[in-house]
Amino acid sequence: MEKQSILYSYGFDKETKTSKHNIFKNYLSRKSIFKNKEFLLSSFIPDEILHRDKEIMEISSIIAPSLRGYKPNNIFIYGGVGTGKTICIKKVLEQLNEISLQNKSNIKTIYINCKMKRVADTEYRLLAQLLNEVGVLVPDTGLPTDVLYKKFFNEIDKKKQIILIVLDEIDALIRKVGDEFLYNLIRINSELNNTKISVIGITNDLTFTNYLDARIKSSLGEEEIIFHPYNAMQLRDILKQRAKEAFNKNTIKINIINKCAAIAAQEHGDARRALDLLRVAGEIAERENSSEILEKHVNIAEEKIELDTIIETIRSLPKQSQAILYAIINNKSENKISTKEVFSEYKKICLKNNLRVLTQRRVSDLINELDILGIIDTKVISKGRYGRTREISLLITNDILDNAKKILIPIFE
Repeated sequence: MEKQSILYSYGFDKETKTSKHNIFKNYLSRKSIFKNKEFLLSSFIPDEILHRDKEIMEISSIIAPSLRGYKPNNIFIYGGVGTGKTICIKKVLEQLNEISLQNKSNIKTIYINCKMKRVADTEYRLLAQLLNEVGVLVPDTGLPTDVLYKKFFNEIDKKKQIILIVLDEIDALIRKVGDEFLYNLIRINSELNNTKISVIGITNDLTFTNYLDARIKSSLGEEEIIFHPYNAMQLRDILKQRAKEAFNKNTIKINIINKCAAIAAQEHGDARRALDLLRVAGEIAERENSSEILEKHVNIAEEKIELDTIIETIRSLPKQSQAILYAIINNKSENKISTKEVFSEYKKICLKNNLRVLTQRRVSDLINELDILGIIDTKVISKGRYGRTREISLLITNDILDNAKKILIPIFE
């Protein structure tokens, strides 16, 4: 349905005068498709988390000794986007806090999303957030980090307790500030008299620990838990569970749920993607004044989410990765560009913008990350006696490319 007719279906017709009629009156008078949209948010924690019993029990068994005053092992939780890592750890912490309160166990849990700006995008802000969690406020800037470490450790060691620090998207933090903070959190246990700290790291990067300093890896003593992608049947169960509470009766049929589950299963078993698809399809159906969600609404939602996801990914890339992507976009040839050509263009962009030029090896790593994100495609080709090289091509549509240029041109031109 065209944008204009969608507006008319809400009661925004040509003759409506806002001075005489409230333009939202017709909207409120119609029955909504949604009963409670909150159930379709990836952040919502249901009473029962489907198809993750094994992982929840693994995490619980590792941290259970904290209820008897023992320091649990550090844990690293791996898995792709939308595999339930965050929702499961939050559920476990919720139940741990509940039982520790009943049992009068001195356990404190701290959850930090390391991708949140102004929360953990620098070591200073991470420490400031940790201090805030234990009731100590510090200025946004101005103090040396060693002063913040001292404040934090002095504060937590005032009483006997176990502290579990969950660092979600920990790989993003380490890429920004390095791994020294992790070493400081782990090694301080030998110096604290009353408190013991355990770290639970959550990451999408299965090779995350390969980038850690050897002394940190030897000190971690971590347990590893891997969250595998959901299959189509599991995603269907999750969507059915959420849809029952999210939508009013007779507004959604099982074929719509099956379609959303199948699409998400093809894209790495991402439950977050499946939930977003179902929610956005419902929003589109409601804007069209449809009494139920149809397959065409799912198709429109899929296109919209793809555009929004890739654009947001490009916008949130580190500046070095943005520079490499801009070098690829600036490719003057028709389809493909070699890594050598990318590096040459990338150097020009860096020099023009006073940006540090990374080594070819590091640029190659960042190209791999863009490949994993689905923004580009790389293929190794043989050049006979001249060796091998990688050919790079963009995977994004022209619409996304235009939007990407709008983001990158103001940064680098």
